[in-house]
Amino acid sequence: MLEKSRQSGSHILSGAVLDPSGLDELLPDWKARGAPVDTPVRGDRIYYLTEGSQLRFPPIPAPLDPFQNHGAYIISLNRFTRWLSEQAEAEGVDIFTGFAGTEVLYDGERVVGVRTGDRGIDKHGDRKGTFEPGVDIKASVTILADGVRGNLTKTLVQKLRLEGPVPPTYAIGIKELWEVPSDRLDAGTVIHTMGYPLRSEEFGGGFIYALPEGKLAVGFVVGLDYRDPLFDPHMAFQRFKQHPLVSELLTGGEMVRYGAKALPEGGWYAIPRCHVDGALIVGDAAGFLNSMRLKGIHLAMKSGICAADTTFQAIRTGDVSAAALATYQELINTGSVRRELYPVRNVHQSFGGGMLAGLAFSGLSLLTGGALPSGRLSSEPGHERLTRLARYYRTGHPDPDVSSNAVKADRTVTFDKLTNVHYSGTRHDEDQPAHLLVQDTDICRTRCREEYGNPCVRFCPANVYEMVPEETDTDAGTGRRLQINASNCVHCKTCDIMDPYQIIDWAPPEGGGGPEYEGM
Repeated sequence: MLEKSRQSGSHILSGAVLDPSGLDELLPDWKARGAPVDTPVRGDRIYYLTEGSQLRFPPIPAPLDPFQNHGAYIISLNRFTRWLSEQAEAEGVDIFTGFAGTEVLYDGERVVGVRTGDRGIDKHGDRKGTFEPGVDIKASVTILADGVRGNLTKTLVQKLRLEGPVPPTYAIGIKELWEVPSDRLDAGTVIHTMGYPLRSEEFGGGFIYALPEGKLAVGFVVGLDYRDPLFDPHMAFQRFKQHPLVSELLTGGEMVRYGAKALPEGGWYAIPRCHVDGALIVGDAAGFLNSMRLKGIHLAMKSGICAADTTFQAIRTGDVSAAALATYQELINTGSVRRELYPVRNVHQSFGGGMLAGLAFSGLSLLTGGALPSGRLSSEPGHERLTRLARYYRTGHPDPDVSSNAVKADRTVTFDKLTNVHYSGTRHDEDQPAHLLVQDTDICRTRCREEYGNPCVRFCPANVYEMVPEETDTDAGTGRRLQINASNCVHCKTCDIMDPYQIIDWAPPEGGGGPEYEGM
């Protein structure tokens, strides 16, 4: 098993509320094994927020509860992943940390393995004295679990035309871990919000999950299909924390960790074909997430079990063709993964018409178990919904700070991006090629600046992209150039997803580089 982070779990981030059904299937004795799954959900609240007040929804009957948290647990996903890796190693699994797969290996159209990245290349592309070439790792079956917008899965889907009936859509989740007085919120309390600071045209909301010993997981999720080119998800998160409901919980506490990650929100019809000659796709890489429940960990585990069963039989019979590996798709289609995802297949797409339409559609889906509305809603890639400045604002060039309702960071409840990045533990070797590859930076200086106002400086939650003054202003009179602060990158993949020109490619940095999440 290849793991791109320095140790298992270091790059893993989620809310997280765990549906234990996948863990029950994988390790029925997980409690006896000491799994770090020990904070059951004891209370569930949903609020609609306005700028200065909130409306709490009355208790929702279990069949109609969109989150279905009964029997679920609040966990740290990176701690849980680390524990799972220990269980795997105890069974003889070799986990090679600090090795990122950078390229899929093919024999014709059959996948035969992956290539790891070179080490010891300086920022100019020259070999250093520590140079080590990447390694070709061959396998009868390669299982791709490279996460949301995974670099390997992305190229495999494009090469073999594996796309689902509708294009994938995504969201960005931004999270902080706080330490507050232990009597502030009872452990096991789950809070979700909708409304402020988002407008009706934007999909998303906030969450607060209470862990033991006064720890709060506080986060905000925004669909990466918003229209406003000056919208800033990180700024929306700061405004969320200023709301009285949230600020009263955080005031007097301390923010101790930060992170961000994209989520696959496209639903059942956005899932690609997940089996090809010699390879399978699982988990977030495939898009197995229930956007109604905001849960995907258990589905990732179940897809992994299906992939393992399929691979075992294929290797035993000596047939690893796509026809043989189609058993994986059959297990997904006839099992609990489809039973959970198909009824909510159109949830994210329904919010394309605004929050009220989305809520009405989602409510009808819950009432009818997904029977109504029937059919398949069409959608478009999120970056195509981003609207040009002139069309969206119709008033020339608006001030980005005013348009995004920017707040000045007080470093008590609200923070700037650079301060937040510090709390992600992100580390990259500065003397290596940039792992964020922009095909044509002239577009950034000219067309993108004029047409969209350089949205990368706002949609990135880590201040990776900056438009800085030119040393000389002789080319096209633009006066600004793109500066990439690659060492800030928290590997959320938002830039790869939301760039309106699709000229940004995220690639793994030199082995092990990235965030060091702990307790997240």
